[in-house]
Amino acid sequence: MAFDNIKLEKGLYTTGKSFTQALEELDSSENYKGTELEGLDAYQRQLKRFGIKVSGPQSDTVSKFFKTTDSAVLFPEYISRAVRSGIEQNNVVDKIVATTTEIDAFDYRSLKIATPDEEVQLADVAEGAYIPETVISTSDELTTLKKRGRTLVASYEAIKFQKLDLFTIMLKKIGESISKSQLADAVEALVTGECSYATRVDPEEITYADLMALWETFSGAQLTSILCTPQDAAKILQISQFIDSAAGLNFHATGELITPLGAELVKCDGVDLSGAIIGLDKNYALEKVQAGGVITDFDKLIDRQLERAVISTIAGFSRLMPNTVGVLS
Repeated sequence: MAFDNIKLEKGLYTTGKSFTQALEELDSSENYKGTELEGLDAYQRQLKRFGIKVSGPQSDTVSKFFKTTDSAVLFPEYISRAVRSGIEQNNVVDKIVATTTEIDAFDYRSLKIATPDEEVQLADVAEGAYIPETVISTSDELTTLKKRGRTLVASYEAIKFQKLDLFTIMLKKIGESISKSQLADAVEALVTGECSYATRVDPEEITYADLMALWETFSGAQLTSILCTPQDAAKILQISQFIDSAAGLNFHATGELITPLGAELVKCDGVDLSGAIIGLDKNYALEKVQAGGVITDFDKLIDRQLERAVISTIAGFSRLMPNTVGVLS
Protein backbone atom coordinates (compact mmCIF):
# COMPACT_ATOMS: atom_id res chain seq x y z
CA MET A 1 0.00 0.00 0.00
CA ALA A 2 0.95 3.64 -0.42
CA PHE A 3 1.89 4.18 3.21
CA ASP A 4 4.67 1.57 2.88
CA ASN A 5 6.45 3.55 0.19
CA ILE A 6 6.32 7.13 1.45
CA LYS A 7 9.70 8.81 1.84
CA LEU A 8 9.73 10.52 5.22
CA GLU A 9 11.89 13.62 5.55
CA LYS A 10 12.26 16.78 7.63
CA GLY A 11 10.58 18.83 4.91
CA LEU A 12 7.20 17.45 5.99
CA TYR A 13 7.47 19.71 9.05
CA THR A 14 8.00 22.87 6.98
CA THR A 15 5.03 22.78 4.61
CA GLY A 16 2.97 25.32 6.55
CA LYS A 17 0.66 22.51 7.63
CA SER A 18 0.87 20.09 10.51
CA PHE A 19 2.97 16.96 10.01
CA THR A 20 -0.15 14.78 9.91
CA GLN A 21 -1.83 17.06 7.37
CA ALA A 22 1.24 16.86 5.15
CA LEU A 23 1.19 13.07 5.44
CA GLU A 24 -2.53 12.93 4.66
CA GLU A 25 -1.90 14.71 1.36
CA LEU A 26 0.50 11.92 0.42
CA ASP A 27 -1.56 9.10 1.90
CA SER A 28 -5.23 10.01 2.32
CA SER A 29 -7.27 8.13 4.91
CA GLU A 30 -10.12 8.03 2.38
CA ASN A 31 -8.23 5.27 0.58
CA TYR A 32 -8.51 2.90 3.55
CA LYS A 33 -12.24 2.79 4.07
CA GLY A 34 -13.40 -0.79 4.43
CA THR A 35 -9.89 -2.08 5.17
CA GLU A 36 -8.24 -3.15 8.42
CA LEU A 37 -6.49 0.24 8.52
CA GLU A 38 -9.74 2.22 8.55
CA GLY A 39 -9.84 4.50 11.59
CA LEU A 40 -6.10 5.20 11.58
CA ASP A 41 -4.78 8.54 10.38
CA ALA A 42 -1.72 8.90 8.16
CA TYR A 43 0.67 9.20 11.12
CA GLN A 44 -0.73 6.13 12.88
CA ARG A 45 -0.29 4.15 9.68
CA GLN A 46 3.39 5.13 9.65
CA LEU A 47 3.74 3.86 13.22
CA LYS A 48 2.23 0.58 12.06
CA ARG A 49 4.58 0.53 9.06
CA PHE A 50 7.64 0.58 11.35
CA GLY A 51 6.05 -1.53 14.07
CA ILE A 52 6.27 1.19 16.73
CA LYS A 53 3.96 0.76 19.74
CA VAL A 54 3.67 4.00 21.73
CA SER A 55 1.23 2.85 24.43
CA GLY A 56 0.22 -0.14 26.48
CA PRO A 57 2.20 -2.68 28.50
CA GLN A 58 3.97 -3.89 25.34
CA SER A 59 5.05 -0.41 24.23
CA ASP A 60 8.45 -0.08 22.59
CA THR A 61 11.44 1.88 23.84
CA VAL A 62 12.33 5.37 22.62
CA SER A 63 15.17 3.87 20.55
CA LYS A 64 12.64 2.13 18.26
CA PHE A 65 12.00 5.47 16.54
CA PHE A 66 15.66 5.66 15.54
CA LYS A 67 16.04 2.25 13.91
CA THR A 68 15.91 3.89 10.48
CA THR A 69 16.30 7.39 9.08
CA ASP A 70 12.66 7.41 7.98
CA SER A 71 11.22 6.32 11.32
CA ALA A 72 13.28 8.97 13.14
CA VAL A 73 11.23 11.62 11.30
CA LEU A 74 8.15 10.38 13.20
CA PHE A 75 9.63 11.21 16.60
CA PRO A 76 8.83 14.97 16.77
CA GLU A 77 5.17 14.26 15.93
CA TYR A 78 5.07 11.67 18.72
CA ILE A 79 6.38 14.36 21.11
CA SER A 80 3.77 16.86 19.88
CA ARG A 81 0.91 14.39 20.24
CA ALA A 82 1.92 13.38 23.74
CA VAL A 83 2.19 17.02 24.86
CA ARG A 84 -1.11 17.86 23.16
CA SER A 85 -2.72 14.96 25.01
CA GLY A 86 -1.55 16.49 28.30
CA ILE A 87 -3.02 19.86 27.28
CA GLU A 88 -6.37 18.33 26.37
CA GLN A 89 -6.46 16.08 29.43
CA ASN A 90 -6.28 19.08 31.78
CA ASN A 91 -7.93 21.64 29.52
CA VAL A 92 -9.98 24.22 31.39
CA VAL A 93 -9.58 26.86 28.69
CA ASP A 94 -12.01 25.14 26.31
CA LYS A 95 -14.68 25.40 29.01
CA ILE A 96 -14.57 29.20 28.95
CA VAL A 97 -13.89 30.19 25.32
CA ALA A 98 -16.63 30.86 22.79
CA THR A 99 -14.46 30.00 19.78
CA THR A 100 -10.90 29.15 18.77
CA THR A 101 -9.39 30.91 15.77
CA GLU A 102 -6.39 29.45 13.93
CA ILE A 103 -4.09 31.99 12.29
CA ASP A 104 -0.76 31.88 10.44
CA ALA A 105 0.52 35.27 11.60
CA PHE A 106 1.51 36.98 14.84
CA ASP A 107 -0.76 40.02 14.46
CA TYR A 108 -4.50 39.60 14.88
CA ARG A 109 -7.49 41.84 15.45
CA SER A 110 -10.79 40.37 16.51
CA LEU A 111 -14.27 41.66 15.70
CA LYS A 112 -16.53 43.79 17.86
CA ILE A 113 -20.11 45.01 17.80
CA ALA A 114 -19.85 48.79 17.67
CA THR A 115 -23.46 49.39 18.66
CA PRO A 116 -24.57 50.87 22.01
CA ASP A 117 -26.26 48.34 24.29
CA GLU A 118 -29.53 50.26 24.33
CA GLU A 119 -29.74 50.00 20.52
CA VAL A 120 -29.12 46.26 20.36
CA GLN A 121 -32.70 45.41 21.40
CA LEU A 122 -34.84 44.69 18.34
CA ALA A 123 -37.56 47.31 18.22
CA ASP A 124 -40.92 47.05 16.48
CA VAL A 125 -40.36 48.65 13.08
CA ALA A 126 -43.28 50.19 11.24
CA GLU A 127 -43.69 49.61 7.51
CA GLY A 128 -41.26 51.75 5.56
CA ALA A 129 -39.52 52.97 8.74
CA TYR A 130 -35.78 52.91 9.41
CA ILE A 131 -34.48 49.54 10.62
CA PRO A 132 -31.84 49.87 13.39
CA GLU A 133 -28.34 48.72 12.47
CA THR A 134 -25.92 46.41 14.21
CA VAL A 135 -22.43 47.57 13.28
CA ILE A 136 -19.70 44.90 13.29
CA SER A 137 -16.16 46.17 12.89
CA THR A 138 -12.55 45.20 13.48
CA SER A 139 -11.34 45.66 17.05
CA ASP A 140 -9.10 48.64 17.76
CA GLU A 141 -6.78 46.48 19.86
CA LEU A 142 -4.37 43.79 18.75
CA THR A 143 -4.73 40.40 20.39
CA THR A 144 -1.51 39.67 22.26
CA LEU A 145 -0.10 36.24 21.43
CA LYS A 146 2.20 34.61 23.95
CA LYS A 147 4.61 31.76 23.46
CA ARG A 148 4.22 29.22 26.24
CA GLY A 149 6.35 26.13 26.50
CA ARG A 150 9.08 24.12 28.13
CA THR A 151 12.60 23.09 27.23
CA LEU A 152 13.12 19.35 27.21
CA VAL A 153 16.29 18.58 29.15
CA ALA A 154 17.17 14.92 28.64
CA SER A 155 20.00 13.24 26.77
CA TYR A 156 19.15 10.56 24.25
CA GLU A 157 21.43 8.14 26.11
CA ALA A 158 19.38 8.64 29.29
CA ILE A 159 16.01 7.80 27.74
CA LYS A 160 16.65 5.58 24.73
CA PHE A 161 15.87 2.39 26.65
CA GLN A 162 12.83 3.84 28.45
CA LYS A 163 9.39 2.60 27.47
CA LEU A 164 7.40 5.00 25.31
CA ASP A 165 4.38 4.51 27.57
CA LEU A 166 6.31 5.97 30.51
CA PHE A 167 7.95 8.72 28.43
CA THR A 168 4.47 9.76 27.23
CA ILE A 169 3.45 10.41 30.84
CA MET A 170 6.44 12.72 31.28
CA LEU A 171 5.50 14.62 28.12
CA LYS A 172 1.87 14.91 29.21
CA LYS A 173 3.12 16.78 32.27
CA ILE A 174 4.67 19.37 29.96
CA GLY A 175 1.30 19.70 28.25
CA GLU A 176 -0.39 20.22 31.61
CA SER A 177 2.03 23.06 32.40
CA ILE A 178 1.27 24.71 29.06
CA SER A 179 -2.46 24.35 29.70
CA LYS A 180 -2.17 26.11 33.07
CA SER A 181 -0.15 28.94 31.52
CA GLN A 182 -2.81 29.44 28.84
CA LEU A 183 -5.51 29.51 31.51
CA ALA A 184 -3.61 32.29 33.30
CA ASP A 185 -3.49 34.22 29.99
CA ALA A 186 -7.23 33.69 29.52
CA VAL A 187 -8.01 34.98 33.02
CA GLU A 188 -5.84 38.04 32.39
CA ALA A 189 -7.77 38.78 29.20
CA LEU A 190 -11.10 38.39 30.99
CA VAL A 191 -10.36 40.95 33.71
CA THR A 192 -8.44 43.45 31.55
CA GLY A 193 -10.39 46.41 30.26
CA GLU A 194 -13.98 47.27 31.05
CA CYS A 195 -15.51 44.70 33.39
CA SER A 196 -18.64 44.66 35.50
CA TYR A 197 -17.55 44.54 39.14
CA ALA A 198 -19.93 43.28 41.79
CA THR A 199 -19.72 43.70 45.55
CA ARG A 200 -16.52 42.91 47.41
CA VAL A 201 -16.24 39.43 48.91
CA ASP A 202 -14.94 38.76 52.40
CA PRO A 203 -12.23 36.12 51.73
CA GLU A 204 -13.30 34.27 54.89
CA GLU A 205 -16.91 33.95 53.81
CA ILE A 206 -18.66 33.74 50.46
CA THR A 207 -22.42 34.00 50.71
CA TYR A 208 -25.31 33.25 48.42
CA ALA A 209 -26.00 36.98 48.34
CA ASP A 210 -22.49 37.53 46.93
CA LEU A 211 -23.19 35.12 44.08
CA MET A 212 -26.52 36.81 43.46
CA ALA A 213 -24.73 40.14 43.26
CA LEU A 214 -22.43 38.64 40.64
CA TRP A 215 -25.41 37.27 38.72
CA GLU A 216 -27.12 40.68 38.75
CA THR A 217 -24.17 42.33 36.97
CA PHE A 218 -24.99 40.48 33.75
CA SER A 219 -27.13 42.59 31.45
CA GLY A 220 -28.34 40.86 28.32
CA ALA A 221 -26.10 37.87 29.00
CA GLN A 222 -26.17 34.60 30.93
CA LEU A 223 -23.95 33.62 33.83
CA THR A 224 -22.79 30.25 32.49
CA SER A 225 -19.44 29.79 34.28
CA ILE A 226 -17.81 30.80 37.54
CA LEU A 227 -14.02 30.68 37.77
CA CYS A 228 -12.43 30.45 41.20
CA THR A 229 -9.63 28.84 43.17
CA PRO A 230 -10.16 25.33 44.63
CA GLN A 231 -10.36 26.96 48.08
CA ASP A 232 -13.18 29.29 47.02
CA ALA A 233 -14.90 26.42 45.18
CA ALA A 234 -14.97 24.48 48.46
CA LYS A 235 -16.56 27.50 50.21
CA ILE A 236 -19.20 27.83 47.51
CA LEU A 237 -20.03 24.14 47.78
CA GLN A 238 -20.74 24.65 51.50
CA ILE A 239 -23.33 27.40 50.96
CA SER A 240 -26.62 26.12 52.34
CA GLN A 241 -28.55 26.90 49.14
CA PHE A 242 -26.11 24.72 47.24
CA ILE A 243 -26.41 21.77 49.61
CA ASP A 244 -29.82 20.52 48.55
CA SER A 245 -30.95 17.12 47.37
CA ALA A 246 -30.89 17.86 43.61
CA ALA A 247 -27.50 19.59 43.53
CA GLY A 248 -25.97 17.04 45.88
CA LEU A 249 -27.30 14.13 43.86
CA ASN A 250 -25.84 15.52 40.62
CA PHE A 251 -22.46 16.23 42.24
CA HIS A 252 -22.14 12.81 43.86
CA ALA A 253 -23.37 10.99 40.74
CA THR A 254 -21.36 12.78 38.06
CA GLY A 255 -18.74 14.91 39.84
CA GLU A 256 -19.98 17.95 37.90
CA LEU A 257 -20.07 21.11 39.97
CA ILE A 258 -23.23 23.11 39.28
CA THR A 259 -23.99 26.23 41.29
CA PRO A 260 -27.52 27.16 42.40
CA LEU A 261 -27.46 29.81 39.66
CA GLY A 262 -27.12 27.21 36.91
CA ALA A 263 -23.50 28.13 36.16
CA GLU A 264 -20.67 25.61 35.92
CA LEU A 265 -18.14 25.96 38.72
CA VAL A 266 -14.67 25.88 37.12
CA LYS A 267 -11.70 25.33 39.43
CA CYS A 268 -8.59 27.24 38.37
CA ASP A 269 -5.86 25.28 40.10
CA GLY A 270 -2.45 26.96 40.09
CA VAL A 271 -3.74 30.27 38.66
CA ASP A 272 -3.48 33.48 40.67
CA LEU A 273 -6.95 35.05 40.70
CA SER A 274 -5.87 37.63 43.31
CA GLY A 275 -8.77 36.77 45.57
CA ALA A 276 -11.35 37.26 42.82
CA ILE A 277 -14.23 35.11 41.62
CA ILE A 278 -14.95 35.58 37.91
CA GLY A 279 -18.29 35.02 36.27
CA LEU A 280 -18.75 34.93 32.51
CA ASP A 281 -21.00 34.02 29.65
CA LYS A 282 -18.80 31.48 27.87
CA ASN A 283 -20.91 31.74 24.72
CA TYR A 284 -19.85 35.34 24.05
CA ALA A 285 -17.07 36.42 26.40
CA LEU A 286 -13.76 35.16 25.06
CA GLU A 287 -11.96 34.19 21.84
CA LYS A 288 -8.86 32.03 21.78
CA VAL A 289 -6.40 32.76 18.97
CA GLN A 290 -3.57 30.35 18.23
CA ALA A 291 -0.79 30.26 15.66
CA GLY A 292 -0.51 26.56 14.92
CA GLY A 293 -0.58 23.75 17.45
CA VAL A 294 2.21 22.29 19.55
CA ILE A 295 5.54 23.38 18.06
CA THR A 296 8.68 21.25 18.49
CA ASP A 297 12.33 21.64 17.57
CA PHE A 298 11.99 18.90 14.98
CA ASP A 299 15.58 19.21 13.69
CA LYS A 300 17.06 18.52 17.12
CA LEU A 301 14.63 15.72 17.91
CA ILE A 302 15.20 13.90 14.62
CA ASP A 303 18.96 14.15 15.14
CA ARG A 304 18.60 12.79 18.69
CA GLN A 305 19.64 16.11 20.23
CA LEU A 306 16.85 16.04 22.80
CA GLU A 307 18.65 18.19 25.33
CA ARG A 308 17.52 21.83 25.09
CA ALA A 309 14.78 21.01 22.55
CA VAL A 310 11.89 23.46 22.96
CA ILE A 311 8.22 22.42 22.98
CA SER A 312 5.81 25.35 22.82
CA THR A 313 2.49 26.82 21.74
CA ILE A 314 1.61 30.34 20.58
CA ALA A 315 -1.81 31.60 21.64
CA GLY A 316 -3.66 34.63 22.90
CA PHE A 317 -7.12 35.66 24.07
CA SER A 318 -9.43 38.57 23.33
CA ARG A 319 -12.67 39.77 24.88
CA LEU A 320 -15.61 39.62 22.47
CA MET A 321 -18.83 41.11 23.86
CA PRO A 322 -19.50 43.73 26.55
CA ASN A 323 -21.38 42.82 29.75
CA THR A 324 -20.33 39.16 29.53
CA VAL A 325 -17.83 39.15 32.41
CA GLY A 326 -18.34 39.99 36.08
CA VAL A 327 -15.91 39.90 38.97
CA LEU A 328 -16.40 39.44 42.69
CA SER A 329 -13.19 40.98 43.98
